[in-house]
Amino acid sequence: MARANDEVEALLREYADLLALTGGEAFKQRAYEKAARAIAGHRDDIAGLGVTELRAIPGVGKSIAEKIAEYLTSGRVAAIEEARARIPAGVRALTEIPTLGPKKAALLYHDLGISSVDELVDAIQSERLRDLKGFGPKTEENILHGVELLRASGGRMLLDVATELAEHVVARLSALPGCVRCTYAGSLRRFRETVGDLDILVASDDPEPIMAAFRELDLVAEVIASGPKKTSIRTAKGFQIDLRVVPPDSWGAALQYFTGSQAHNVRIREMAVRAKLKLSEYGLFDAESGALIVSKTEEEVYARLGLPWIPPPLREDRGEVDAALRGELPELVGEQDLRGDLHTHTDLTDGVASLEEMLEAAAARGYAYYAVTDHAPNLVMQRMTDEKMLAQRERVRALDRAYRGMRVLHGTELNIDPDGGVDWPPEFLAGFDVCVASVHSAFTQSRADTTRRLVRACENPHVHILGHLTGRQIGHRPPIDADFDEVFRACARTGTALEVNSFADRLDARDEHILRARRYGVKFAIDSDAHSVRNLAQIRYGVGTAQRGWLTPDEVINTWPLTRLRAFLKKPSAREA
Repeated sequence: MARANDEVEALLREYADLLALTGGEAFKQRAYEKAARAIAGHRDDIAGLGVTELRAIPGVGKSIAEKIAEYLTSGRVAAIEEARARIPAGVRALTEIPTLGPKKAALLYHDLGISSVDELVDAIQSERLRDLKGFGPKTEENILHGVELLRASGGRMLLDVATELAEHVVARLSALPGCVRCTYAGSLRRFRETVGDLDILVASDDPEPIMAAFRELDLVAEVIASGPKKTSIRTAKGFQIDLRVVPPDSWGAALQYFTGSQAHNVRIREMAVRAKLKLSEYGLFDAESGALIVSKTEEEVYARLGLPWIPPPLREDRGEVDAALRGELPELVGEQDLRGDLHTHTDLTDGVASLEEMLEAAAARGYAYYAVTDHAPNLVMQRMTDEKMLAQRERVRALDRAYRGMRVLHGTELNIDPDGGVDWPPEFLAGFDVCVASVHSAFTQSRADTTRRLVRACENPHVHILGHLTGRQIGHRPPIDADFDEVFRACARTGTALEVNSFADRLDARDEHILRARRYGVKFAIDSDAHSVRNLAQIRYGVGTAQRGWLTPDEVINTWPLTRLRAFLKKPSAREA
C-alpha cells in the first residue's frame, strides 16, 4: 500500500498547481514543490508525526507542516479544499496535459472560459487560441499531442505504483492459511513501463477463503465480479486487480499463461499444437488422450516444448522464442550485478538528502563505487556555482572510502544546451570523475536540430553518459524527436554510454531504444537518478527495463570493476576523433 508520504506528496503538488492557477506567489509554489519532494524522499513513514517532527524534515516549514498534520489527523486540509473550490475540476484536469502547465491553464480559463479538455480541443480546432500570447500553431500542435498522450495513458499505473500495490496484496494473501504460493503476473512481471491492471496468482486447494479475504482487503472499493476461480476488484483510485486461484499442481502452467504477453503465448501454444499437445493455464496435455504431461513449474512447461526457461521481461514475441531454440538467449543483467550507481543527487541542488546520508545508504546497498552528480549551473533554478561544486569535490575526496570502503566519484549532471554545448569549459570539466549530460529544456526543437544537439554532446570528450535520452515524463511530457539511430552511432563512435534512467516516470532510454542501440555496440549505464535515500531502490525498475532490452552485464558499465570503468571514462575514441 502507498505510504502516507505518497499521499501527502500528491497533495502538496496539487496545492502548488492550485496556487499557480489562482495567481499565488511563485515562491510559495516552489516551497510546496520542494516540500513534496522532501516528503516523498523521506525514509520513514510520516503517518502519526506531529508538527514538530514534520518541521524537522528539511524543506518542510511551519505552515506546510501544519497542513500536513491537519491532513494526517483529519484526512482533509481546509486551505486546499478552499483552493479547489475556486477552480473548476475541469481546469485542474488541464494541468495534467503534457506541455500545458498551470499558468497556461489559468490563462485559458480566465481569458476564454475553457474549463475542460474537450473544450480546449474544440477551441484549438476553431483557432480561438491564436490571439493569446504564447499560443501559436506550434503550441497548439504540442497541446493536441499532449491530449493524445493523456487519453492514451488514462487509468494506467506507473511501474513503481503498480509494484508497491501488487507487493502489498501478495504479502497479505501469502499470510493466509491455505495459500501455498502467491505472486503477481501479467505485464507487471514483464516490467512493462505502465500497467493497466494487476494480475495476482495464488496456488491453493481451498480457493473460497482466499477469495473472501481478497474481497475484504481494506483497499477494495468495489467487487466487480467474484467466483471460485477468479475475483476482480477495483481500488479507491480506480485500479482493477484480478485474483486467480489455481491448484498447486497447476502453478507453473498458470504462471506462464497469466504472465503473457499474448503474442508470446500464441507462439508457445503454436509450438504445443505442432507437437500434438494442448497448453492451458492448468497444464500441458496430450491433445488426443487429454493426459496431463507437465504443469508444476514454468521450467517444466518450456522444457517439454524444447525450450529453456524464458525470462518474463523477454516474453514479447520479439525474437525470444527463436533465440531460445538456437540456445542464444542472453544472460540478462540483474540488480545483483550492479557494482555502483553513476547518476545521483544531494541537497546541494534538488535532492532532499545530504551527501553523507546518500553515501551511507549507497554503502548499505553493497556498492563498490558511487557517483555524486549534482546539477550544473545552466539549470539556473538549482543555483549551482563553481565554488559550491569545488567545495563539494573536496568533501567527496575526504569521504572517499569512508563508507565501508566504497569509492566515491565526484561528477555532475550537465545540461545539454539547444546547440549541443554543456556547462563549464573543458578545463573545469576535466576535474570531474564522471559527467552525465541530459536535456532539460527546449524540448520542441526540430528533429534535425535535436539530433545535432545530442550528437554534439556525445562528441564532447568530457561527456561520459547521455542521460535520460528522450527527456520524456510518462503521462506528462512527450519525448523529444530525434534520429536516434544517428545518436546511437555517435554514442558507439565516441565511447559515450547511454543511460537507462530508473525513475518510474522516465524509464529512459526505453526498451525499444536499448534494442536498437545494442546493434551499434553502445554501452549502457543503469542509474537511479536518486534525489533521496529512498530513490536509490528504484534502480530495480531500470534493471527491468534493461532486461526488456536484452542487456547483459558486460554491456552495462556500472557492473564493471572500477579499474575497467575508469578506463572507459577516459573516452579515447572521442579524443582520437
